[in-house]
Amino acid sequence: MKTITTSIRIDAPAETIWTILTDAGRYAEWNPFVTQLDGRLAIGERLRVRIAPPGAKGMSFRPVVTHFVPERELAWVGTLGVRGLFDGAHSFRVDPLHDDGCLFTQAESFTGLLVPLLSGTLSKTEEGFELLNQALRDRAEAMALR
Repeated sequence: MKTITTSIRIDAPAETIWTILTDAGRYAEWNPFVTQLDGRLAIGERLRVRIAPPGAKGMSFRPVVTHFVPERELAWVGTLGVRGLFDGAHSFRVDPLHDDGCLFTQAESFTGLLVPLLSGTLSKTEEGFELLNQALRDRAEAMALR
């Protein structure tokens, strides 16, 4: 198993961050990593997700939403091809801080037979997480100033 976790402080309310994160139809406007997210964000629903890791070929997959707590957490599990080959449990978490900001954490645990062979891809995926975090921060902080 390999886990990637990235976090960033965002000086905006959880409600603002959550509004951006769950407005799937606008991902292409701001999100350099998850360039497409289609489907209903509800437990048990299957989504259509397209990612574009920097310096790597993009990929599409169809994860199932496993956790949805408004203004706090969204999680899904996806597979590449056959389950057990390369599976990922992804989460987005918004934790309010005491000073009106939030800590945004994005994590994914990868399991399966191909994980040891894809370390380069996972490194680019981590870069993509960082880009997403920064873009979300910039958009949320700009909205909070309005």
